[in-house]
Amino acid sequence: MKIVLSLAFIFLALASQAQVDTLKAVSDTPGFQADTSSMLEGLDDEEEPDFVQNTFKATRIINSHSTELLGKHNLDYRISHRFGYLNTGAYEFFGLDQALMRMSFTYGLTDLINIEVGRSSVNKVYDASLKWKLMRQANNDKKRFASIVYVANMAVQTLKNNNPQYTPYYFTHRLYYTHQVLIARKITDKLSLQVMPTLVHRNFIDSVKYKNDVISIGVGGRYLISRKTAITADYFYVLPNQIKPVYHNSLSVGFDIETGGHVFQLHFTNSTGMNEKGFIAETDGDWLNGDIHFGFNISRVFYIGRK
Repeated sequence: MKIVLSLAFIFLALASQAQVDTLKAVSDTPGFQADTSSMLEGLDDEEEPDFVQNTFKATRIINSHSTELLGKHNLDYRISHRFGYLNTGAYEFFGLDQALMRMSFTYGLTDLINIEVGRSSVNKVYDASLKWKLMRQANNDKKRFASIVYVANMAVQTLKNNNPQYTPYYFTHRLYYTHQVLIARKITDKLSLQVMPTLVHRNFIDSVKYKNDVISIGVGGRYLISRKTAITADYFYVLPNQIKPVYHNSLSVGFDIETGGHVFQLHFTNSTGMNEKGFIAETDGDWLNGDIHFGFNISRVFYIGRK
């Protein structure tokens, strides 16, 4: 049923975008634009909204999605790298001897809809997501007070089951779903803030004490230091009695550097997982105990459409 709902969301998103595109009345014939004068007769001239640009530097703040989307036919190749805990000491070179990673590809189907696929080495998780911009912040417009984005994600954990207690262990037990609404506002030219109510559904949990559904509230932000550098942070508060007490709320602090087509994100986090079900529902690190990973994200955007 959840897969059907996810497909329905994708269909509605594509249908709404198709309706917008048909209003452009552009011919498929190269070099030819349809005559739209009849469509405009009798309509008052409306001023184009002054949309806010660059609320964040990339499509992710650190762990969390941001309200930024790729433009149509743009492809973002992203590598997320995370080392071991700093408190492992000099023998493990403060975590640098250990390495975990996630690779992902994000593609702009339209200016309002992005899709993403990724693979994490942590628990060998594959995931796919849909990101749909519902509203874009505009200056001096009370109706467009913020940017709002809906994110749907489905993940499958492919790590082998070596626990005989979890038998039978079906494929559906490996599935996880996330639904998220991102609400962001660029407060000033330097400061941007984002709120992220989030639902993570786990098909399988190993204790009846806890819930399949995990509800959390995330917050994130960016503060520009210069035109190409910024301080970033994101934090997810999980409501009580939903996950095991060995897990903690995810907190990440980072530093963005933009270099042309690349964005480098250096960060410190207590989260080992790099997908939603991992860093929201399964963060086992505790900042107060020094369970902190150093890591980085590298993002490179390519245009792969026709010129």
